[in-house]
Amino acid sequence: MAAEPRLAPYARLPSAYQGRDVLHSTVDAFGRAHWLLRDSARRGNAYDALLVTVEGGHDRTTRLRSVHARFPRVDALPDGAFVVADARRQDGVDQVQVFDSSGRSSYGFDVGDAIEHLLTDESGDLWVGHFDEGVGSDPLCDPGLRCWSRAGEPLWQYHQPSEAGWFLDCYALNVDRRCTLAYPYTDFPLLEVRSRGQARIRTTPVRGAKGVVVHGPRVALYGGYGDEHDRLLLGSLTDSAVEPVEETRLLRADGARSGRRRVVCRGPRLYVQEEPGIDWALYDIG
Repeated sequence: MAAEPRLAPYARLPSAYQGRDVLHSTVDAFGRAHWLLRDSARRGNAYDALLVTVEGGHDRTTRLRSVHARFPRVDALPDGAFVVADARRQDGVDQVQVFDSSGRSSYGFDVGDAIEHLLTDESGDLWVGHFDEGVGSDPLCDPGLRCWSRAGEPLWQYHQPSEAGWFLDCYALNVDRRCTLAYPYTDFPLLEVRSRGQARIRTTPVRGAKGVVVHGPRVALYGGYGDEHDRLLLGSLTDSAVEPVEETRLLRADGARSGRRRVVCRGPRLYVQEEPGIDWALYDIG
């Protein structure tokens, strides 16, 4: 019997910044890890934050001034700028703020309530997947999955065909230069979007996964409900389905089972971060 696969250590928040409040963390389209840390007490609707970037064993910081997001989602733009979005939309406050490379807030816009995932692609466009408290209650996010320019212009939205079931919650999102993948509740199909065209729909054999990665015809779905939280379903892509090949568990680097964690998916790469949010680990299906 083959050994269960393990995550590999990928990036760590430098010790000089550990102990601060981690507001959010991600791995961007270029493989850089970012941590958004609170740097001041809230002053009315705003606070200052420190953005720590780790790349190739080196780190740098950017101080973001007057951040509004109560439940922030952060990602990087190709030119050194950053985007911070509030998962919950507030009246009278820009939901998405774009900060230049020096940390100054340049402009803002709204993308709709209940952000589950916000991932930028290599061109700087924003892909946003929503959870159920926004879908059906906010016109901006009714499609469940949309793409926006960094200037806040709507570029693409998911149009739901009847055979895909309801798109009520974006459980998993993968944004890569080749395509975008989404895996929504209720029927848990795999949606593949290329060149912002019509989504290709494939059925899947699992429910409740939190991550999806793909390399050529190979695909892996990670996570599930209850004791299946670390399940790894390895499969192959056909024209209409994900066909299962093997089911196993994805273990931590030390061989233990993972606990509460976040997932970011980029093409063939699955990045996993456990609480308290200091480390990123990697599983690469490629």
